Amino acid sequence: MSSPWIAALAALFLWWFSTGAILIVVRYAERAGARARLGATLAALPVLVLGIWAFDNTLTATSSASAYYAFLAALAIWGWIELSFLTGTITGPNLYPCPDELPEWERFIRAWGTVAYHEMVLTGFLIVLWLFGEGSENTFGLWTYTILYFARISAKLNLYFGVPRINTEFIPKALAHLASHFRIQRLNWVFPISVTALTFATACWLERLYSAETLQDTTGFALLTAITALALLEHWLMVLPLPDAKLWRWMLPAPKETTKTRHPEENHGI
Repeated sequence: MSSPWIAALAALFLWWFSTGAILIVVRYAERAGARARLGATLAALPVLVLGIWAFDNTLTATSSASAYYAFLAALAIWGWIELSFLTGTITGPNLYPCPDELPEWERFIRAWGTVAYHEMVLTGFLIVLWLFGEGSENTFGLWTYTILYFARISAKLNLYFGVPRINTEFIPKALAHLASHFRIQRLNWVFPISVTALTFATACWLERLYSAETLQDTTGFALLTAITALALLEHWLMVLPLPDAKLWRWMLPAPKETTKTRHPEENHGI
């Protein structure tokens, strides 16, 4: 399991599996109603607790297996926060679609309002993990969460400023208003910065992997290289015409069909 190739494949599988598991839970909860979405979030709290416990217990571990445990701990913490967002439990104060022809400053404030609480939770966990994890023997869980955090912020900025391809297929009904805050257009100024930064980060992890002297470092830097490369790929999928949704579509239950209703935009602040 200390082979960098096995670690990279493990990261790929865990990314695919955890994403699919969250989407399945969200889809089933969506079919059952609003109370089920909240129930799913609360029922998954042990995953968050286990992730925090594992993160803390791997900080002083030095075996190659501890790199996997730290990686899984970060995914568990991140996964619960993402589940709470996709179920509509922790989102933001703005739950309305974005009207057309708004000034850019108001459009940005409204977009921030759709994810404000979620971003605060993500940032809060980032700060706490760094306070407890910096300088530890095993920081692979810390860096895994950090990569996921900045890659997600970058992706959201690109969706806001505009990219050619936006996949809204998996947006749950509780977050249907999010799509109105996206913009489909040719590349924005954030995209080249994002892919350059992620490419540089991937190269840095590869250099650390090449110079690794312990099994833990070999495993850990292979995991970090893979997850950063996946984040880079996800950014390119905003541009390249590839059917990435097929990775999960086949495993998800069909969404529950309901009669569509239109709700007028309410004119008030967020």
